[in-house]
Amino acid sequence: MQYHIKNLNLAKQGRKEIKWAEKNMPVLRLIKQRFKKEKPLKEVKIAACLHVTTETANLMIALKSGGAEVALSASNPLSTKDSVAASLVRDYKIPVFAIFGEDRKVYYENLNKLLDFVKNGGKIITLDDGADLISLIHGNRKEISSKIIASLEETTTGVIRLRALEKSNKLMIPIIAVNDAKTKNLFDNRYGTGQSTIDGIIRATNILLAGKNIVVAGYGWCGKGFASRARGMGAKVIITEVDEIRALEAAMDGFRVMPMIEAAKIGDLFCTLTGDADILNKEHFKKMKDGAIVCNSGHFNVEINIDDLEKISKKINKNIRNFTDEYILENNNRIYLLAQGRLVNLVAANGHPSDIMDMSFSTQALSVEYAIKNNKLDKKVNNVPKKIEKDVAQLKLDSMGIAIDKLSHKQRHYLQSWQIGT
Repeated sequence: MQYHIKNLNLAKQGRKEIKWAEKNMPVLRLIKQRFKKEKPLKEVKIAACLHVTTETANLMIALKSGGAEVALSASNPLSTKDSVAASLVRDYKIPVFAIFGEDRKVYYENLNKLLDFVKNGGKIITLDDGADLISLIHGNRKEISSKIIASLEETTTGVIRLRALEKSNKLMIPIIAVNDAKTKNLFDNRYGTGQSTIDGIIRATNILLAGKNIVVAGYGWCGKGFASRARGMGAKVIITEVDEIRALEAAMDGFRVMPMIEAAKIGDLFCTLTGDADILNKEHFKKMKDGAIVCNSGHFNVEINIDDLEKISKKINKNIRNFTDEYILENNNRIYLLAQGRLVNLVAANGHPSDIMDMSFSTQALSVEYAIKNNKLDKKVNNVPKKIEKDVAQLKLDSMGIAIDKLSHKQRHYLQSWQIGT
C-alpha cells in the first residue's frame, strides 16, 4: 500500500483521537453499521481531498465499511493531524497522502498520488473541500473524468467555483453540492464555524473578547455564527458586507454595519468569512490601530492580502506565539496575523466539534450511496436529495432524545388543498 505521511509511529495516539471523535458521531456510526452489512459501495474507488482530522477519519472508515476502496489527501496543509494520518494507514489500511505543513509542490504531488490510486478503478467518486481536486481533474488529469460518476463538494468556496465552471459549460463531472444541504450549511457553517473560529482565535492569542471591537467580514452562515458567538462573549461586533439584504439582516440583528475602510479604524480583531479574495488589503492595514489582530475563517488564504501586508512592513517576526506572526509597519504600528491567513479554526484549533461533523459527514456518506445508485446524474451542480437531509436530521434528533410532532391526515390534506377550510 502506498502512502505519504510524516511518521507511522504516531498511529497509537491517532487511534485514540479517532475513537474519541467517534463517540460524538452517533449518526455516522449507525450509517457505518448499515454499510458494513449491506456493502452498498463495493467496487467503487473513492478519492477524498478533505481536512485530515479525526472526524474525516471516521468518514473514511465508514465508507470503507461500505465496501469502497478509499484514499485521502489534505485539502489544507496546515489542518492535517499527522497522528490521524498514521492511524488511518496502520490501523485501517487506508492510504493517506498528507503531511502537516507540506509546501505547495508537495501538496499537488499528493493530490496526483491520490488520483493515481483511483485511476484504474471502474467507478470513481471524489470528495472535495474547496474544489482543488476537481480543478486538477479539469486541468491536468482529464483522463480520469470519464470514470468519475460524481464528485461531492462540501464548502461554500468550492460550490462557488464549481457553479462558475458549470456556467461556462466546462463542467465534465456531476457534482453534488453537499455544502448547500441544510444539515451541512445551517449547522456546520453556523454552529461549527461559529464555535471553532472563536476557539482558534483564543488558542492563538489568549485575548479577552469581552469589550473588544470585532469586525466580521461577511454575513453568510459562517459570519452569522461567528458574529453571534462573539457578541455572546461580550464583544462589540461590526459587520461588513457587499450584499444589501445580508447587510440589512445584520443591522436588524442588532449589529453595526459599515464599509471595511471605516471599520479598519476601530477594529481590535478582524475575521474574514466571505470566500472571496482581497477582503483586507494595504489600504485597510494602514488605517488599523496598533496591535490589531487579523485572521481568516474562509477556505483559502486569499481573503487577507498577505503580500500587501509584507510590502508595507519594515519587520516581520514569525510565530511569536501559537500560529501568530507580528508585522511591524513603517509607522511602528503592529498587526498580528493568525494561522498564516489560513483557516484559523483548523490551524490553531481542532476545527468543528465532532457533533457537528456527524451531520455533515453523514450527509456526505449517504450522498455517496445516492450517487452510486443513480450513476447517471446530470453534469451539473446537483442538490442533495431532501430525503437524505430529512433522514440525517431525524437520526440526529433520535440520538439527542428529541421527539417532534407529526402532521395528522387532516393537516396534511389541508396543506395540499387550495380551498380554505376543507
